[in-house]
Amino acid sequence: MEARAILKDVPTSPRKMRLVADMIRGQKVSKALALLKFQPRASSPVLHKVLLSAVANWQQLNEDAKLEDADLIVKTVFIDGGRMLKRLRPAPQGRAHRIRKRSNHITIVIDDASASIASADKESVITES
Repeated sequence: MEARAILKDVPTSPRKMRLVADMIRGQKVSKALALLKFQPRASSPVLHKVLLSAVANWQQLNEDAKLEDADLIVKTVFIDGGRMLKRLRPAPQGRAHRIRKRSNHITIVIDDASASIASADKESVITES
């Protein structure tokens, strides 16, 4: 059973956040947490917290399963653009330049690797019939 965690309006540009999110997509959760912990980028602690939240949500949904026995993988990571604060910066000769302060929304979906393989097998059997 998959679990997800969502964080909205993170004050970082989506492009910078996607650079870190691309590293953990498809990885095992333990490896992804280690990558995020030692990554020097400013967006990695935020993704680390959201991934921990997704793991906690998975534990809530699967109270009978042990976290150590589960082979959790990061199934998908979405970084969507959030709202944009628009500011004006003074420029020479009475002009103004627009400053766009971007934000983003993070969605992380994790799943048990054995469960995702079993569901993929079921779908292939259904399509072949």
